[in-house]
Amino acid sequence: MDLRGIISVSGLSGLHKVVAQTKNGLLVESLIDGKRQPIYNSHKVSSLDDISIYGTSEDIPLKEILKTIKDKLESKPAEDYKENSDGAKKAFAELVPQHDADRVYVSDMKKVFFWYNLLLAKDLLNDTPETEQEGDTTKAEVPVAKTTSVKVKDTPKSAPKASSKGMAKTQTVRKTGG
Repeated sequence: MDLRGIISVSGLSGLHKVVAQTKNGLLVESLIDGKRQPIYNSHKVSSLDDISIYGTSEDIPLKEILKTIKDKLESKPAEDYKENSDGAKKAFAELVPQHDADRVYVSDMKKVFFWYNLLLAKDLLNDTPETEQEGDTTKAEVPVAKTTSVKVKDTPKSAPKASSKGMAKTQTVRKTGG
């Protein structure tokens, strides 16, 4: 299961696939409706490959949780728990018993089920071994979102510097008649 290039954007519903990297951020395509839109550096972006859920002994990567849910539900869609918080807690406890019930919120459980159904519908939960994917050079590389900001200098390198006499080189000097 390869989740590289699939991201969650704060403030936008659903999941998005990174299409291209732009000067100011990313161009993403929604997995829900296929619409493309720019995501700027000011947005909070999380790659599904980097997300994990609190566990009782250690954090559990989202990739493992999605694989467990897929195996236990036999590749069938999960129930929609949008309105049923108790059902989401119960189902999540059955499917992922090693999660830390005190630190994993019900909203996170609902989000995992929603993401699972969305990824399953788009056939992105395939069981292709990662070693084959890494060795395959025919696939196009998907740019990975960076969450760090870039510091821009105030003046470009080619900006004129002030001379020692206090006059910039770009200023013109008037000739006086004489």
